[in-house]
Amino acid sequence: MTTAAMTSAPPEPAPDSASVTRRTVLQRTAQTGLGLLLAGLPQGWVGPVYAADGPETPQVRIGIIALTDCASIVMAHELGLFKQYGIEATISKEASWAVIRDRLALGENQASHLLLGMAYASTMGLLGAPVKPLVIPMYLNRNGQAITLAKTLLTKGVTSPQTLKPHVDAAKKAGAPMIFAMTFPSGTHAMWMRYWLAAGGINPDKDVTLITIPPPQMVANMKVGKMEGFCVGEPWNARAIADGIGYTVTTTQQIWPDHPEKVLGMTEEFAEKNPKTVQALLRALLEAGQYIDKLENRPHVAEVVARPQYINTQKEVILGRLLGQYDYGDGRPPEQDRYYMTFFDRQTNFPWKSHGIWWLSQFRRWGMAKEGVDYAGLSNRVHRPDLCRMAAKDLGLDTPHTDMRQETLFDGITFDPMQPEAYARAFAIHNIV
Repeated sequence: MTTAAMTSAPPEPAPDSASVTRRTVLQRTAQTGLGLLLAGLPQGWVGPVYAADGPETPQVRIGIIALTDCASIVMAHELGLFKQYGIEATISKEASWAVIRDRLALGENQASHLLLGMAYASTMGLLGAPVKPLVIPMYLNRNGQAITLAKTLLTKGVTSPQTLKPHVDAAKKAGAPMIFAMTFPSGTHAMWMRYWLAAGGINPDKDVTLITIPPPQMVANMKVGKMEGFCVGEPWNARAIADGIGYTVTTTQQIWPDHPEKVLGMTEEFAEKNPKTVQALLRALLEAGQYIDKLENRPHVAEVVARPQYINTQKEVILGRLLGQYDYGDGRPPEQDRYYMTFFDRQTNFPWKSHGIWWLSQFRRWGMAKEGVDYAGLSNRVHRPDLCRMAAKDLGLDTPHTDMRQETLFDGITFDPMQPEAYARAFAIHNIV
């Protein structure tokens, strides 16, 4: 969203039991004759629309993983925003990204907290995924992930992929390659880990062992010495520091400032059959994002998402980095990061098609996709800024007028979405044959 969009007022937090307002009564009785009578509205009115104009599928099950960046889904539910737009949502915490993918594909979940790359892998049928076209109508957040290394590497002076390389080479020569973890082979954390390692001259497929671990299990696996490092979303990097077993060697916003992170995903079939439902979901999530990006609301957000049915950890572990306060666990004083996790500000929610093309270029770079990738066709199919624009317009929010832009990551290499194949082949380390 543009600066003009950022001025929109966030929704008010849900009132407590001692502060029941007329609006609260209306919300709780909106589906009854009493609610309609109190509101002075005619029969057929549901939320801001008549029932005939309401969601085609009012009962929506939404999958999440126990990560801080599920917050806009959780808060849209807890603040009553889904109900405001005629959606009765069920939030379903899943065990892994593979379960998230499968429940979407089977129709058990109608929408989901999703890894950007997973939408493309599923649409293309990559890495063992059954072919199931998915769409991305909006992003849920940007920034806020990190790469955590075991404390033993801090004592060896590892502060970058370049200083890590000698240790990787030694371990490989000894026949015991270092092990690093990410959360899903086609997901964001896999791409951040691969990109960071390769920037230091380390081939993630030849010089180390790269494994898949669900986010909530990262810290436990590092505690027992299963890996030397991992890339995951919060709060699990902060948890590793709180437990004294790891340190943040880099945040993902240091790799790519304001990078896209989690997205709202759904099947192409569901989106086509339920356009009003999609718009209701988007409007609720946009309003939730506005609420979260008021920093004074973030202590409340941390308390809510920390609950057992969502992340199931202490709110203090979540809150620090949610406020942009980074203790790296390496002895440096905590720092304030201007690129902390956002849910609405700085055009957070707009799904740039060029981001989809970047992911496809990385699939090519690492040999996950064969030659002849239809970059433009796939990005047009999966990334759906048209749907985001429609919801934003209904809320009086501005959106970018273009779907493509160039990006420059921390190594200084600029990505041009008009030349993705050349970009993938230009890296010194790649698996293209």
